[in-house]
Amino acid sequence: MSTPSAAPSGPPAFPYRLIATDLDGTLLRSDDTVSERTRTALQAATARGAAHIVVTGRAVPWTKQILADLGHHGLAVCAQGSQVYDAGSGRLLTSVTLDRRVAEQALTLLEKEVGTVAVAASRDGLDGEVLAGPGYRVHDGPLPYVPFEDRETIWRKPLNKLYIQHPQLGDDELVKAARAAVGDLVGVVMAGEGIVELLPLGLSKAKGLALAARRLKVRAAETLAFGDMPNDIPMFAWAGRGVAMENGHEELLAVADEVTASNDEDGIARVLERLAA
Repeated sequence: MSTPSAAPSGPPAFPYRLIATDLDGTLLRSDDTVSERTRTALQAATARGAAHIVVTGRAVPWTKQILADLGHHGLAVCAQGSQVYDAGSGRLLTSVTLDRRVAEQALTLLEKEVGTVAVAASRDGLDGEVLAGPGYRVHDGPLPYVPFEDRETIWRKPLNKLYIQHPQLGDDELVKAARAAVGDLVGVVMAGEGIVELLPLGLSKAKGLALAARRLKVRAAETLAFGDMPNDIPMFAWAGRGVAMENGHEELLAVADEVTASNDEDGIARVLERLAA
C-alpha cells in the first residue's frame, strides 16, 4: 500500500537569507517614505525566511524613528558600520568610536593641503547629537543640528564620525584630496550629496554588516545588498550579490552585480518580486 504524499509545507524559501538595504536613495524615496509596493515585497521575502537589515550611514539617533515608522524590529547597522542597533529592544549592541586626537590631527593636515573646511560631528550613543560648525551646509533630517563656533567643542565627548565640506571643491574632489592627505589616519567616504565623512580607519558598512550577520548566523554568500553611493562599495564586495539603484553614483554602478530601477521607482521591490517568482 502506497503512502500518501506529504502536503506542501508552504512556498519555497527566499533565495537569500539576508536582505541588506541602505536607507537614503535606496529604501527611502525622495520624500523619505517607503512605498507600499516595497513594504509588501520585503514582507513577502521575510515571510519566506529572509531577514531584513538596514545598513545606513546615519547614526542611530537619525535612524531609530525611521525604523519605528517602518515597523522594523530587527537589527540595523548605522553610522557607516560603527554601530549595530537592535531596533526591537532599543539597544546599541556595538559601537566603534573615532579617536578624537587622530581626528583632530587629520583635520589639521587636511586643511594644510586644501584650506579651511566646514565641519560637523556626530556624537556617539543612542541619543548622540550632531554638531554643525561655521559654514557647514546642513541637510534636512529627523533631528536638529546643534550649532557651535569653537571647534574645541567637537572633542569634548566621544564621536562616531566627522562630516566635512569645502567651499570650492566638489564631493568627489574633496574625497580624493582627503584620502591623499589623511587616508593613512582615517577612512574617507562619500555618503550622499554634500556628505563627505571621516571615519575610524578600516571601518565600513561591510564591517558592521558582517558583525550583524554573524549574530543572525548568516554567511556573506547568503546576503543580497542594495545601495546607491560609494560608501556601499565595501558592502557589495562582502555580500553575495550587490544591487545598485539606477539613481546611484557611477562608482557604485561600476561594481554592482545588477542595476535596478531608482529609489522612486520601486527598484528594491522589482528585484525582490523577480527573485520570489
